[in-house]
Amino acid sequence: MATANEIWNDDQALKSAQDLEDFEQQVHDLAAQLQAVLVEKKIQDSLDSEELQDQCAELIWQLPCKIRNNGYREIYITTKKKGKGRKKKRNPGLYPGLLLLGIHDRCTPGLISEIGQTVASLGSFEEARHALAGQGVVLDVKTISDIAYRMAARARALQKSDGADYTINLQGRRVVISTDGGRIRIRQNKRGKKTAKGRNRYHGKWREPKVVIIYVTDENGRRDKTFCPFIDGLMQGPDAVFALIRHYLANLGISQAWKVLFVADGAHWIWSRVPGLMMSLGLKAGQFYELLDFYHAVEHLSKVASLRNKLHGKKQKQWIKKQRKLLLTGKVDQVIDTIKSFCKGRNSKKIRTQLNYFIKHRARMQYDKMVQQGLPQGSGAIESAVRRVVNLRLKSPATFWKHKNAEAILLLRSYFKAGRWNLLKNMANSLENFSVA
Repeated sequence: MATANEIWNDDQALKSAQDLEDFEQQVHDLAAQLQAVLVEKKIQDSLDSEELQDQCAELIWQLPCKIRNNGYREIYITTKKKGKGRKKKRNPGLYPGLLLLGIHDRCTPGLISEIGQTVASLGSFEEARHALAGQGVVLDVKTISDIAYRMAARARALQKSDGADYTINLQGRRVVISTDGGRIRIRQNKRGKKTAKGRNRYHGKWREPKVVIIYVTDENGRRDKTFCPFIDGLMQGPDAVFALIRHYLANLGISQAWKVLFVADGAHWIWSRVPGLMMSLGLKAGQFYELLDFYHAVEHLSKVASLRNKLHGKKQKQWIKKQRKLLLTGKVDQVIDTIKSFCKGRNSKKIRTQLNYFIKHRARMQYDKMVQQGLPQGSGAIESAVRRVVNLRLKSPATFWKHKNAEAILLLRSYFKAGRWNLLKNMANSLENFSVA
């Protein structure tokens, strides 16, 4: 490789785009070498300092079990310098100085963040490997996936211990909360003999990852772009999802918000838990609203119209348009009375099912009031979040995830798409969860 002086004194002119690209790569490689040398020296000087050694002693003293000091060892740390991933030792040991500096899996914090962000942004680990290789980080897929999974595990561990500091207050704001589910395939090993190649046979059943979004709106009911939303997801049941929502809302000071809206589709698992959630957070009457997504309501109007024999073509469209206007102006009772009048003759039972849907959610169809309060009428934000977080990253043909791996990617992808990557990075580097490393 050419040295800095050789590159500086090279007076040969560039003749093509390829020449320029090769020259850029030379400079990039030289800069990566310089970075590695400078980082190596700074890390070693810091580890030798009395201040960091005192912090190491305090960290070891706080451990629940005693550990033995085996003296100094030579440790290889990966920066953005080129290098292949190495196999892990069975007992890698604990290096408190490295933990204090945010070095996990023998990688610097900057490299871990770059790997995690690349994995979260692209469609597969193979794509992430190619993108990282283009930046001079040459690691195999297994190493990349392990680093990303463990980063997510550390962040989630801190969150579960209530140690996350979101440093955001919702006082005086209009806050919207929503949740919905997607579909991905989870891999579960079968019992019995393995394949001829020694691999486990497995089931690939569909499961529903649940996504949560919390965002702020302006006086016109549009999402406030100055406030990055909170997006998260779990591969667990409804109770775990609502515990996650409660964690965020409690830490964000939801009780100080001006108006709070929970908007979603008509799923029973959502609405049966919302009142208890809001009561536990101390929200007052008139501060909190429940809303059924307007477009789901319109979808059920379309079902009624398709079941009504006398409504065809243009008449059907006109009827749906009229009922939409009635819903938007707060005249839900008129819509219900109209549907009641259809419950005669053929398809009456199916129409009554749709009627019961509107009766059940009547109190959640105050769309006119939402406009007055500067709140949205639909759950488009969560629909978009499910598409961007789940469908475009986790859901693809012939892709089967292990449960814990899917949840790790959900966390990384959610924070990346929400624009809160720095928060996730700080959570993963927190010393409160160093036992996960």
